Amino acid sequence: MGTETDLTVRDVTVRLVVVPFRRPLATKVGHFAQWPLLLIDVATEQGITGRSYLAPYLASAAAGLRTVLRELGEGLRGQPAAPGQAFTGAQGWFALAGYQGLALAAVAGLDIALWDALAQAAGLPLARLLGGTLEPVPAYNSNGLGLIPPAAVAGEALELLAEGGFTALKVRVGRDRAADDLDAVRRVRAAVGDDVTLVADYNQGLALGDALERCRALDAEGLTWIEEPLRYDDLDGHARIARGITTPVMLGENFYGPRAMHDAIAAQACDLVMPDLMRIGGVTGWLQAAAVADVAGLPMSSHLYPEVSAHLLRVTPTRLWLEWQDWADPVLARPFEVRDGTLLLPDVPGNGLEWDEDAVTHYLSSN
Repeated sequence: MGTETDLTVRDVTVRLVVVPFRRPLATKVGHFAQWPLLLIDVATEQGITGRSYLAPYLASAAAGLRTVLRELGEGLRGQPAAPGQAFTGAQGWFALAGYQGLALAAVAGLDIALWDALAQAAGLPLARLLGGTLEPVPAYNSNGLGLIPPAAVAGEALELLAEGGFTALKVRVGRDRAADDLDAVRRVRAAVGDDVTLVADYNQGLALGDALERCRALDAEGLTWIEEPLRYDDLDGHARIARGITTPVMLGENFYGPRAMHDAIAAQACDLVMPDLMRIGGVTGWLQAAAVADVAGLPMSSHLYPEVSAHLLRVTPTRLWLEWQDWADPVLARPFEVRDGTLLLPDVPGNGLEWDEDAVTHYLSSN
């Protein structure tokens, strides 16, 4: 259909839905039984609508983010659907509102939708528009194994493997007693066997002294990585942990923009990176971050947003794992398929997101 300048933004619509978790999840930072999603539609004068969603964890954060999205969306009306231009144009707004938090998240949500519109206009899946292929993306199941009693983890681990023929799982850690974390990890390993990849996530739940002790205790358990034992911005502390254990340290879901990834790598705070599409800056921010990871030679995985992240991993030189959750499935017209532990990218123009409007109406929030 042409180039990006052939599309002109007509309107930006943002809707808040709150969907239930099929399996409630308890982590060190909170217990989640439902999930607020902001559904973003960027309509163009040419009849193409680009789509994205953001998941800011809390309904209160979603309300604030919706306000920012609407303000930025107003500025897009009548402008070319050009994500690079929009991303750069937001720099002046960033200088006033800040480069982190809701400001960057809002830009990311619009950026994802604009890239979707461009891919649809080109008649190509997003991965192909960016120069990649639609080969399946290896994924680990992150839909469970929260901070449940250790006695319950083995059964849940087997359920998670069976959900899509998975060969990799995430285990949340950070219980009150370090011995219970160790017990949980060992019970999962005994249930799933040595050939299954296991990763562990502390969700920023520890202080440095406790983290050093706990991470050393897990160091002999065959984990592929230990994720965010400390507050995400404690780069010095993470560097001490990375030097003190043999298990790789994973950071990234709280990188606010590619420069934050660069800073963490420069501080030797991590061995692996996993940017979050909302916080890294959408498709544009991800592509910049992928270049940073490539130069540093660090394997790069994803955090949340599996549908769009899978497209981007296909063009990430150091790609490793896709984190899989089905948390947006309740409002998707065509949920993505997982088979043999891989996410299958649909061969349709764009990123493949399309809303089930009946479900959206059902889950629509009045806040």
